[in-house]
Amino acid sequence: MPSLQPRLNLKVSQRQVLTPGLVQMVNLLALNKLELKEMVQAEMIENPVLEEMDETVPILDHIAAAAETPVDERKEPQPLDEIDFGSYFEEYLDPGFRGGPSTMEFLEDRPSFENFLSTPGTLTDHLLWQLGSLKLTDECRRAAELIVGNLDNAGYLTASDDDLMEGLLLESVPDGVDSGLALNGSAAANENHLRGVLTKALHLVQHLDPAGVATRTLSECLSIQLESLRAQQEAASQRRSEYEAQRANTHRNGAGEVDLHEDALDENLGQQVNGSAAEAVSGEEIFRVAGLILCDHLQLLQKRDTRELSRVTQSKADVVQRAIELIRTLDPRPGQRFNAGDVRLIEPDVAFLKRDDEWIVVMNEDDMPSLRLSRAYRRMLASKTTEKDVREYVKERYKSAIQLMRSIDQRKNTILRTCEAIVRRQIAFLENGVEAMLPMMIKDVAEEIGVHPSTVSRAVSNKYVHTQQGVFELRFFFSEGVAGSEGSTTPLMLLKRKVKKMIDDEDPQRPLTDEQIAQMLQGQGIDVTRRTVAKYREDLHIPSTHQRRVRA
Repeated sequence: MPSLQPRLNLKVSQRQVLTPGLVQMVNLLALNKLELKEMVQAEMIENPVLEEMDETVPILDHIAAAAETPVDERKEPQPLDEIDFGSYFEEYLDPGFRGGPSTMEFLEDRPSFENFLSTPGTLTDHLLWQLGSLKLTDECRRAAELIVGNLDNAGYLTASDDDLMEGLLLESVPDGVDSGLALNGSAAANENHLRGVLTKALHLVQHLDPAGVATRTLSECLSIQLESLRAQQEAASQRRSEYEAQRANTHRNGAGEVDLHEDALDENLGQQVNGSAAEAVSGEEIFRVAGLILCDHLQLLQKRDTRELSRVTQSKADVVQRAIELIRTLDPRPGQRFNAGDVRLIEPDVAFLKRDDEWIVVMNEDDMPSLRLSRAYRRMLASKTTEKDVREYVKERYKSAIQLMRSIDQRKNTILRTCEAIVRRQIAFLENGVEAMLPMMIKDVAEEIGVHPSTVSRAVSNKYVHTQQGVFELRFFFSEGVAGSEGSTTPLMLLKRKVKKMIDDEDPQRPLTDEQIAQMLQGQGIDVTRRTVAKYREDLHIPSTHQRRVRA
């Protein structure tokens, strides 16, 4: 039986280890200009050795030099320096009233102008503003606010009825009463009443602007919008009837001449209401068919099967088609326009410019801080009076600052070399546009500039370039090629654009099949199969031939 005892063994092996400097360089390479600027500013705050070369901001060197200047060489105070020009001009610019001890104190306490800047309102703000203008009971208002607080960005209600009831019961518990006892006792006895209040509040919120919010299904959302639109048409029809009756009564009583201005207003109002009323009268059947489709036949609507829709709704084909057009005017995400995401700020990192018939690459370094090492801390290192701990700290900060500046230079060099390789391969695109772009792989550019493909991938990640054709992401230029019949290649991106263009131009009643699209592309010299076309169509989120067909 072998005995367990410690042993010492020597082993020689090779491993790849990323040094901290290399890790920093890799991380910097993946940053775009805005991200790099934020990182550099944060590093300047953390590392006192780094300074920004800005003439408008005093550098520590200047301050240190002023401190080292002999007293005899310093500027003697002048009599004018002792005058308080602030109070002098304050006396002559005084409007005649002072509300406090000093105007400057008011200016210091004044709120920032940022507090007066408008901010985009959300769906919650818009709904709560409408609820605030309505006369509601406290229970109904609490229930409506609870519903509004459980809406997603599209306006749909995410909480179940039981969750809403539980939240409403908890809010109705008096202060100082245990919530568990209240739910089992007095609050539970009042549950039916609160459920009725919740139903009323839900109906109220669903019919606020925009109509259709606080619903749980697409069918319910669109049906409420259709109901609201129908009510608007009926109101317009009623206004038209009242308008016609008023005009007939005026002529019947012989009212004489009417003021031209008022008559013009009446005629204009009549034209507007007349159009709405005509739609309401002739669209009664259309609203009925649209309601049936939304309630029971959304799947047939998705398939665009107008023939089957005409059969199940017992309506004519033209009525079904007009009902479908009416449904298309509805919004499946009514809350989306109030919850628009923040606009993403894009600033090109590089620019491809043409100078004397030659394309060059220019780095965009506007607003980028120019870094330098502080001489004050360098003198601190050279001084013999500096304590050991301070010297070690400054030395460590110096190494970190130098490594950061080297990594920034290496990032710039890698991006320039990568972009120069892109320009050499995509001159046709820069001259003639997207249709002339050639296929290009990341590994080909990596081999050309002598780096790993992952380095090129980081160099083009999340970075944009400005060209005379527009602003593009650097990854836009990398696309696989599809072989043609004569040895030529077509970029995958252009091939997908061709597929989409063919489908957009097809006859809706006789849509193209994947086989037909493949044959048309083969006729253009592009060697693709039906399965390849189907894959591209699915990548573009285009329905199948059966789903695209519009039956008359």
